[in-house]
Amino acid sequence: MNKENIIEEKEVESSKSNKVLNYYFKLIIVFSVLALTFWVGFKKGEERNPMFNNLNMPVVDKENSDDNVKEPADFNLFWDVWNLLEKKYVDADKLTSQELLYNSIKGMLWATKDPYTVFMDPKEIKEFNSDIEGKFEGIGAEVGIKQGILTIIAPLQDSPAEKAGLMAGDKVLKINGESTAEMTIDEAVNKMRGEKGTEVKLIVFRNGGEEKTKEITIVRGVIEVKSVTFELKNNIPYFKIVRFGDDTASKFKVLTKKIPQNTPGVIIDLRNNPGGYLNASVEMASLMLPKNDVVVIEKDRKGKEDKLYSFGYNNILNKKKIIVLINKGSASASEILAGALRDNAKDRVTILGEQSFGKGSVQELINLPGGSATKITVAKWLTPNGEQISKKGIIPDIKVELTSDDYENNRDPQLDKALEMLKK
Repeated sequence: MNKENIIEEKEVESSKSNKVLNYYFKLIIVFSVLALTFWVGFKKGEERNPMFNNLNMPVVDKENSDDNVKEPADFNLFWDVWNLLEKKYVDADKLTSQELLYNSIKGMLWATKDPYTVFMDPKEIKEFNSDIEGKFEGIGAEVGIKQGILTIIAPLQDSPAEKAGLMAGDKVLKINGESTAEMTIDEAVNKMRGEKGTEVKLIVFRNGGEEKTKEITIVRGVIEVKSVTFELKNNIPYFKIVRFGDDTASKFKVLTKKIPQNTPGVIIDLRNNPGGYLNASVEMASLMLPKNDVVVIEKDRKGKEDKLYSFGYNNILNKKKIIVLINKGSASASEILAGALRDNAKDRVTILGEQSFGKGSVQELINLPGGSATKITVAKWLTPNGEQISKKGIIPDIKVELTSDDYENNRDPQLDKALEMLKK
């Protein structure tokens, strides 16, 4: 269920300061004019309206002040290619104006060379919101690739997958009759997801017992994945943070009440956590740091720095030893939390595992007409000590690798090392 392209997002609320609103006002105007131009073009079809012949759209100059523009862009070229495609492309009847519009916008944002500045059509924004909220429609099973075969890591508790008899270790050979031999994880997940009440048929091979293939039919349902879970491992409190959503900090705070008073410390597992909301990482840090500690520094396009501080919630974790587990799948908000704990509480916090992903930018999510949206990188972020982690990530204090052989044989040397450290 982890999606590689899931990244840390920042929802800008209407109460955001006026200076930020003013900053984006002109950018929104430019996008609005562009969208209006495309809409008019669709309504005209192949008719060459004189307005297109005279349309020269100014392009915002990112390197200079907001009032400066580059040379005008000749949009006649765009419509020339549009019309040529409709007149000459062999499968033009399979193209829709909506698809052309969406992909034109995606191409425009691709020109930024920033993988996090993207356009999402209505389907994509729905999937994005589902991943952040941890609520989607599907079978409810974590999958992975083991020994080159799509494998069920674990069905979620009370999920349709569990109720249908799917078990951890089952090798999925086909999904609705289609072989999984060449499927990526994302492709397999997308095929197993679907509208609640619909069926998906899996052909699986199960080791042990009969050792033969069997067909399992699963009726999809609404799946809710908890953003944070808690359990005691050898009497050591262990928290697994899956994502940083709206409810993550509040649920984490409730779960900390289960920590035994005499415990030497806790484990915070951020492995394979792609991020989520920025404010969620600040709230999480506030449950582990005293008030007014810097959690993260935002640096905008003009070099201005804005520091976000811990709220200093009264919590048992303010003084406990903490071991934070990270790996190359820990990104964005996960790295913000790990960096904040490392820089502010070095005496009681240990970062353990492997180097994190290295995503040091903040995106603003802007909803657009028709159910689409765009994410635009609006700032870089730095750790409290001023370190930029883009591309290089957070370096663990103690490096412990998890090899493919460990994964295949269900070993976890990273967690084992953390538990060993807290026993001393």
